[in-house]
Amino acid sequence: MIIKVCGLNNAQNLADLSKLDIDMAGYNFYLPSPRYIDHILPDIPNNIKKVGVFVNASLDVILQKKELYKLDYAQLHGDESSSFVKEVKSFIPVIKVFRIDDDFNPNILKGFDFCDMFLFDTATKNFGGSGQRFNWNILKQYDIKIPFLLSGGIGPNDVDEILKMDHPHFKGIDINSKFEVRPGIKDVGMVKKFVKMLRSNYN
Repeated sequence: MIIKVCGLNNAQNLADLSKLDIDMAGYNFYLPSPRYIDHILPDIPNNIKKVGVFVNASLDVILQKKELYKLDYAQLHGDESSSFVKEVKSFIPVIKVFRIDDDFNPNILKGFDFCDMFLFDTATKNFGGSGQRFNWNILKQYDIKIPFLLSGGIGPNDVDEILKMDHPHFKGIDINSKFEVRPGIKDVGMVKKFVKMLRSNYN
């Protein structure tokens, strides 16, 4: 299972988390976010993929951050068009985010079936980091062919629910605000315990 820790912007916190058994670290480049990062972070082990989080950013900005932070993925969290996402993908692997609410139209997924991964998050006005969770069961109704991550309000007590997630293309989770001491800084002990519980119980 992929475990992604998102919204990291503190050097020591990142260094501590990179010693854990996580797969991805998310750097937020959306200026209005309290987790926005505008400084260089230390190198982390190569086995942990660096994911840049963008919201309706220009291609120039995405490519600039890709080079500056040595990003492995661009996570597109806004209302990017299929053609724009395809252009980004020609430079860097893409995780396309879809914000889920009662009005979400799953047919939109078909237009992005070239992406490397999807990420399903709770629809809010702030583009993630809300601590709110959507009904995961709704995903069982969608014809999803792309590997996907679950996000939105996942907390330390959700291990059992994650382990029950039954979908052939479910590949992992994205954790953020429910593990924070404050925006941008995670409780390392809490993440460590959570990761250990997931790894020891996931088949």
